[in-house]
Amino acid sequence: MQLVLDYLKRNQARFVAELCDYLRLPSVSAQLQHKKDLRACAEWLATHCRQIGLEARVCPTQGHPIVVAKTPRRKLNPRRPHFMVYGHYDVQPPEPLDLWQTPPFEPRIAGRSIFARGTTDNKGQHFAHLKAVEAYLKTGTPLPCDLTFVIEGEEEVGSANLAKFLKSHRNELKCDAVVVSDTGMPDADHPALTCALRGIIAFEITVHGPARDLHSGIFGGAVDNPAMALSQLLARLRDSNGRVAIPGFYDDVAPLSTYERKQIRRLPTSDRELQKLLGVKKLFGERGFTAMEQRSARPTFEINGLTSGYQGPGSKTIVPAWARAKITCRLVPNQRPARIRKVVCDYLRKICPPTVRLEIEAGHGAEAYLVSPTSPQAQAALRALREAFHREPVLLREGGSIPIVNDFKKVLGADTLLLGLGLPEDNAHSPNEKFDLGCFENGQRMSALLWPELSVPAAGDA
Repeated sequence: MQLVLDYLKRNQARFVAELCDYLRLPSVSAQLQHKKDLRACAEWLATHCRQIGLEARVCPTQGHPIVVAKTPRRKLNPRRPHFMVYGHYDVQPPEPLDLWQTPPFEPRIAGRSIFARGTTDNKGQHFAHLKAVEAYLKTGTPLPCDLTFVIEGEEEVGSANLAKFLKSHRNELKCDAVVVSDTGMPDADHPALTCALRGIIAFEITVHGPARDLHSGIFGGAVDNPAMALSQLLARLRDSNGRVAIPGFYDDVAPLSTYERKQIRRLPTSDRELQKLLGVKKLFGERGFTAMEQRSARPTFEINGLTSGYQGPGSKTIVPAWARAKITCRLVPNQRPARIRKVVCDYLRKICPPTVRLEIEAGHGAEAYLVSPTSPQAQAALRALREAFHREPVLLREGGSIPIVNDFKKVLGADTLLLGLGLPEDNAHSPNEKFDLGCFENGQRMSALLWPELSVPAAGDA
C-alpha cells in the first residue's frame, strides 16, 4: 500500500495537468450544439482509462455514450469482491458567461483550487478514483477486488438511458456495492459519508385565463388575472412557520432518530456561517428543526420558476392570458413520489378558483435514498476517510437527489456509498465552479485505501 500512496504523492502535478485536459472538453449535455463534444469527451476518457491500464470501451445509447472501464481480470473467481464506481462526464451549461472570471473551459489554478466548469461536478471527483486505481496498476500492487467504472454523459439531464443500460448489462455490472463521489462534505476538515439523499418530484402548473392577453384598462377588474390567481394559489401552500400546508404531505415522514440528530449536530457549519455563505438577510425554515435538518432531512415544496405576461423593458398594460410556475418537492425516506404527487395535485385542483383553468404537467420523480451508517460497508468507508484525511469523518444527509442510486439497488441489488469530495463553496452549477486540490489529493488516498477496507467484509459475505 505504501507504494500506491507514494505513487499518488509523486504524480500530483501530472494528475492536475491531465484533469485540466479533461476539463477543456465542453461536455454540456443540455445543449444540442455540444453533442460532438460529448462524444469526444467519452472517447478521451476511454483512451485515458486504457493508458492507465484499464480495459475500456465507449458504449452508445439513444443519447450520449457511456464509458465502461474495468480492472484486468486475471482469473474468474466468483468469491472475489466486485465494486462499481459511478460518475458522469457531462457538465452543466456555463451560462451566464459574463459572471466567470476566466472562460469556463479554460482551467485556471489559483492557490489550492482549480477553476472550470465540471471541476467538482463531476469530472474532478471521479478522476480521483481513476488516479487511485492507476497507482495500483502502475506499481504492480495487487487490488483485493475487481473494479468497474461506469461514467455516463447524461446525469445533468436526468440519466434517461442509464437505467436501461444497467438492466441490459446486469450480469456484467452486478457488484457488492457502488461507490459514488458526486456529493460533498461540510469543509476540508470534515470528510463525510452521505447516508441519505432526498427524493424529488417535479411538475409544472399553468393557470389559464382569457383566450388572449387583454387590455388591462378596458377589461381589468372584469376577469380574473391568471398571474394574481397563481400567486394567491401558491401562497396557500406554505404557512408562516415554513411548514407545507398540503393535507397529507407529512403523513409518511419518519422522525429523525436521536442518533441522527446527534450526528447532524456534529457538523461544523453554524447558522451564522450559513447565512453569510448564502448571502441572505436571515435564514428561514420549518420551525422545530435546525437549518441543517431543514435542508437535508425534511421535505420541501419549492417554486423554481415563475413567468407570466410581459417581461421586456418598459410597461405593457395587459391582463395576461396565462401564468406558469415550475415546482419541485424534495422528499425524505418513506415518502412515495406517486402518492405525494397525487396529494399535491389534488389539493391544487381543490383550491384553484373557478375563474381560471388549472393545467398540471408532471415531470420526473425519484424516491429518497437511505443506507445504514452502521453497515459493514459504511464502516469500511468511514475508516478509509479517517485514514486518508487524518480527520474524524461525519455522517451527512444530503439535501439533493441522485435518482440513479435507487436503480443501483433495484437492478444490481447493491447499496451505494456516497463519498463526496466537493466543498460548499465550490459553486457547483454556478459560475466560477472550482475544486479544491487538497480534496482531490485526499480523495485519491481515500479511494486507494477504500478497496482493501471494503473487500474484507465483501469477501466474508460471499
